[in-house]
Amino acid sequence: MKVVTAYIDRALSAKSDNCPEFQKMIRDSAKKQFDVVLVWKLDRFARNRADSATYRGVLKRNGVNVVSIKENISDGPEGIILEALLEGMAEYYSAELSVKIKRGKKDNALKCKANGASPPFGYKINSEQLYEIDPLASPIVLEMFTRYADGETAIKILDDLNQRKVFEGTKKKFTNKSTIYNIFKNRRYIGEYSYGGTVIPGGIPAIVPLEIFEHVQERIAKNKHKPAYMKADIEYILTTKLFCGKCGAMMTETGGTSHTGKVHHYYKCNGAMSKKTCDKKAVKKDWIERLVVQNAQTYVLRDDVIDRLADSILEIYSRENTVIPLLQKQLADIEKRINNVLDSIETGIANASVKRRLDELEDKKTNLEIAIAKESIAKPKLEKEQIVFWISRFKDGDMSDPNYRRAIVDIFVNSVFLYDDRLVVGFNWKDGTKTISLKQCEKGVDGCDGSGSYLGQSTP
Repeated sequence: MKVVTAYIDRALSAKSDNCPEFQKMIRDSAKKQFDVVLVWKLDRFARNRADSATYRGVLKRNGVNVVSIKENISDGPEGIILEALLEGMAEYYSAELSVKIKRGKKDNALKCKANGASPPFGYKINSEQLYEIDPLASPIVLEMFTRYADGETAIKILDDLNQRKVFEGTKKKFTNKSTIYNIFKNRRYIGEYSYGGTVIPGGIPAIVPLEIFEHVQERIAKNKHKPAYMKADIEYILTTKLFCGKCGAMMTETGGTSHTGKVHHYYKCNGAMSKKTCDKKAVKKDWIERLVVQNAQTYVLRDDVIDRLADSILEIYSRENTVIPLLQKQLADIEKRINNVLDSIETGIANASVKRRLDELEDKKTNLEIAIAKESIAKPKLEKEQIVFWISRFKDGDMSDPNYRRAIVDIFVNSVFLYDDRLVVGFNWKDGTKTISLKQCEKGVDGCDGSGSYLGQSTP
């Protein structure tokens, strides 16, 4: 058998059909580039009889058979019975194994035993799978809680501990303050065992006294409402795309707090903020982001523009793969040479050299056919309707949804130049995502007069 390609879902269970490579194999079977799916055993294909029947039916309609290496199944009626029996056994084995594993883990949880995961920093697991205090690491944990409860910041504690190299030799990584907060929120440190809904207070030895742990939780909750924390959670979707119309410098995020305590978020010109070479004023984050997204909705997400976009994308897509035409040309050349050899054989020239040459050409033909099949599988076929449908999904999005606004900016917006009296939005154009410069913007690109987005005969 000539292997065209391999579909491998690593570390995913065969008892579910929710496997990307498996689904790709089913879709690719419609391209008629292979006629056999080779599996080690049938339980590698599916451990669910319904899934097995469904997908093997799809493959059969596409002219593809499923062949098991380890199970010699005949094509006759008895093969159908054996196949069904093997599939049933695989499903039974999967279900029974799942029940046994869940029961075993539940029993372990009731005994406060570790269930496979590595222990939290400060603990170790003994030979009986029970948690016990690590005499070397547990004092560090208590020190973290005590210092934070006394008012020190998490980042200061982390820097000090790293400077003292107290984590060297441990498998845990302490690289940012989130690792410290994960420790602060872990109730195992007060002796509470939990696994899969089973919670047993006092199930493991405690490292941190309850009053210190509760004081730490209170401080974490209070700090969440501070401006610095609020600023860290804000996403600035125009970063790297918003530029000052006066000096061309990038505009980046900044913030401030009013006398009432309310936090405000802005974009400000780097030239004005750091170098003091520009007098461009900061602009409110929400206002400018909403305006840019509205521009994209108005000028790009129109039916006529989407139609032109789809035509352009389809044209680029159709000429993108230069490998298949080249392989097809080589295949045609090989077939012509094979025919010439066959003609010479028919005329009576049939020595060993001619036959050897014919075998070589046949091998080259087979390899080229496999290469063409691989390329065809690797590149799925796209229709214009699919492209139009995909882009049109963005037409009526929820402006208040940050994921929607981010998607619009990431996909369609190339650059935004902010002047005192106008806004120039550049959309991704003929040079892909190459950023439009201030000079190009003011000169105009492809007929644009520099005052706004150009929607002439081409896409914006």
